[in-house]
Amino acid sequence: MARTQKSRRAWQRMLSGRRLDLLDPTPVDIEIEDIAHGLAFVARWNGQTRGEHAYSVAEHSLLVETLFGRIAPKAPARWRLAALLHDAPEYVIGDMISPVKAAVGPGYEALDERLAAAVHLRFGLPAAIPQQIKRQIKKADKISAWMEATQIAGFSETEASRFFGTPDPQVTETLQIVLRPPLETRRAFTQRHAALLKEMG
Repeated sequence: MARTQKSRRAWQRMLSGRRLDLLDPTPVDIEIEDIAHGLAFVARWNGQTRGEHAYSVAEHSLLVETLFGRIAPKAPARWRLAALLHDAPEYVIGDMISPVKAAVGPGYEALDERLAAAVHLRFGLPAAIPQQIKRQIKKADKISAWMEATQIAGFSETEASRFFGTPDPQVTETLQIVLRPPLETRRAFTQRHAALLKEMG
């Protein structure tokens, strides 16, 4: 008689004690402290960056929110919050570089979208962000990637521009990539999140 295959675990226990089902995530199982902690310990560029600390997804998210604010200065706080949380699913699925995402295929994107929808609902955003806002956040994301590529990931400006486009210097003016210890970045992320929620009322 064949042995029955054990059911595979599709959930992860968080430090908050929540148990998040990756295949069927619900807003009630999502906490900002878990997101901030996870993102602060996930390295962008697979850790292939200069500096004493890895450049985390949390740090990247803070920069993207700042850039989005420069691109869309009249955008309400809710869309700035969407920018801050644009990579939130990576607190459980990690930051996968684009070539790997392409190799994995549509399954990764579907998982990312389910988690993003649950995160959005948890913090008072629509499950699906309007396309215009998504495009502006994506623009900020690409500018951030260009800055990271040229400042800490070893790309020339010409090479970075080929992959991410050339940013408007006025948008990036005075901004520098910041490398901080994970716990410091985690604190900055949660504080910014709290400030935006307060502004949303």
